[in-house]
Amino acid sequence: MRLAGAAWVAVAVGVLGGCAGPEATSAPPPSTVTTYPVPAEAVRPDEKALHLPTTADGDTAFTLLGMTTGMTTLIGSHAEFQAKGQFARVRLSVVNNGRSSVLFNARRHVLVDDQKHEYAVDTEAMTIKRQPESFDLGANVRVEYDVYYDLPATAKPMALRVYGGPTLTDLKDESGTEIRLAQ
Repeated sequence: MRLAGAAWVAVAVGVLGGCAGPEATSAPPPSTVTTYPVPAEAVRPDEKALHLPTTADGDTAFTLLGMTTGMTTLIGSHAEFQAKGQFARVRLSVVNNGRSSVLFNARRHVLVDDQKHEYAVDTEAMTIKRQPESFDLGANVRVEYDVYYDLPATAKPMALRVYGGPTLTDLKDESGTEIRLAQ
């Protein structure tokens, strides 16, 4: 009888031990996701780091990294260029998550201000700052670059409409995806 009582206590302690709260459990198992050790890059002195979630447009993922506004002059290796109002610069990373390469137009993105006015990329600024026009974005390839806009001095950038390029379900990528610059 004593042996049966001891066995019952051992079973009860084992069951109740399994019902303990989270503070009594061991640490969760380590993550099985392995990441690349991409080095951090310093934010430029005049730039504000953007901490926004990555957004997809078709097979292309966009991460907006930084933004600079209020620039009145751009200086390149062979030219100095004055803004009509102010230059705004957005640093972004694009990743092709598709299985095929795509001819990527790096100058198609549109900046939208707080009054809902839309601005095309300033091609002269992009050329002076030697930013790409278009390139073959291979499958699983990541590229970082800047886009420049010349907008009125009083305009406040609110969103960037990005275009990832053609996919099998959207051959012209006509609508794009709008990413708010602040959340």
